[in-house]
Amino acid sequence: MVSAVLTVVVDRTSWEWIVLIVERYWSQFLIGAGVTLMIALSGTIIGFALGLIIGVIRTIPINPEASWPRRALLKVIDFLLVCYIEIFRGTPMIVQAMVIYYGAGMLLNIHMSAIGAGFFIVSINTGAYLAEIVRGGILSIDPGQTEAAHSIGMTHWQTMVHVVLPQAIRNILPALGNEFVINIKDTSVLNVISVSELFFTSKSAAGNNFRYFEVFFVTCVLYFVMTFSVTRILRLFEKKMAGSSSFTIHGSQTVPEAEIKIRGGL
Repeated sequence: MVSAVLTVVVDRTSWEWIVLIVERYWSQFLIGAGVTLMIALSGTIIGFALGLIIGVIRTIPINPEASWPRRALLKVIDFLLVCYIEIFRGTPMIVQAMVIYYGAGMLLNIHMSAIGAGFFIVSINTGAYLAEIVRGGILSIDPGQTEAAHSIGMTHWQTMVHVVLPQAIRNILPALGNEFVINIKDTSVLNVISVSELFFTSKSAAGNNFRYFEVFFVTCVLYFVMTFSVTRILRLFEKKMAGSSSFTIHGSQTVPEAEIKIRGGL
């Protein structure tokens, strides 16, 4: 009787195992995928806000005529921000997860939950990358627009909010979407601190059945579905932000009929 059962188990093909694993663990897979998306989305949003603030601060011009305390303060802040960016861009997220999760408890007596640490780690890691992306987007805007805004009395912050950032954010949308997709995949490293995301769930299922190929084949498909769906949604959003390719350039108030219709960008 035992040998007959073993024969049935051994004779299963990989595809039959894949179907069996999906039937057994589909709910765990969905929960893990949900946690992955939640951490990736929240981390990208918080990281973008952090990167936006840092990017704006790092583009504040240092006026040589300003008082030395102001110039010194800006230089110190810029130095600290550069250190933050270089450290988190120059070390793997998996190492950051171990250092922050265990170090916070040992050195600072701050005991975070695994999921809370996951949110924090992805957010600050994303903020470091997006800070440079935002700064690049700001610097890509024609300096003449900044000079024109300053010439009519706008401060640096007013210029950023009303003139530069709307254009810069539109320019960096593809990079922002790419960072979101990267975060979906990179949340897998959080399994080292026992965050129950998709990879952690898959590893547990594989260990229970000793069927690593079949389990991680299902995992691979789920990651692809998530990243592909997010990419398509972001592409539609980018097209929406780009506006219509057909528009009308109206004539002046004195000659309103002097207008030019442009269709399809031609």
